[in-house]
Amino acid sequence: MTSSHRLAKRGDLAAIKALMDLAIGELQKPFLDAAQIASSRAIMGLDTQLIDDGTYYVIEFDGVLAGCGGWSRRATLYGGDHTAARDARLLDPANEAARVRAMYTHPDFTRRGVARRILALCEDAARTEGFARVELMSTMAGIPLYRICGYAPIEEFSDASGGEAVPLLRMGKSLCMPEETP
Repeated sequence: MTSSHRLAKRGDLAAIKALMDLAIGELQKPFLDAAQIASSRAIMGLDTQLIDDGTYYVIEFDGVLAGCGGWSRRATLYGGDHTAARDARLLDPANEAARVRAMYTHPDFTRRGVARRILALCEDAARTEGFARVELMSTMAGIPLYRICGYAPIEEFSDASGGEAVPLLRMGKSLCMPEETP
């Protein structure tokens, strides 16, 4: 199968939302109970500001949506359009970390490099815009991937705004170029 990536468009919303729902329901099963998975749907999802900002990607295998994710120059760390307390304030690349947001892989396409490819696209774009760091809020299912990709834990967190407490981990990574590291 041949894979490709592109920026997401508003016309992709239905397919993206369906992929997110499937990924939350299936990939979180080893880490969360049914009530926490239901709560996850209330606190996770797509912030369409990412599509409007041109920072949200889709990965396709032979035209089939395999994954999606993006980055943001805005203050919101996680959550979708339906999530309260989103903050559209633009971040200062000199002093603040860009955000990796709304990373999802279709269960049929795990272990094929989809998430790694999206992360690389996000990190490169944030670096190009002058960000020296990136942060994200990881689900328990995402932690192994992010650790392998160089992300370090910052803060354990639990979000119960969807009804049940969902464990999350805020993680970060330096975007310094290899020649910049000591």
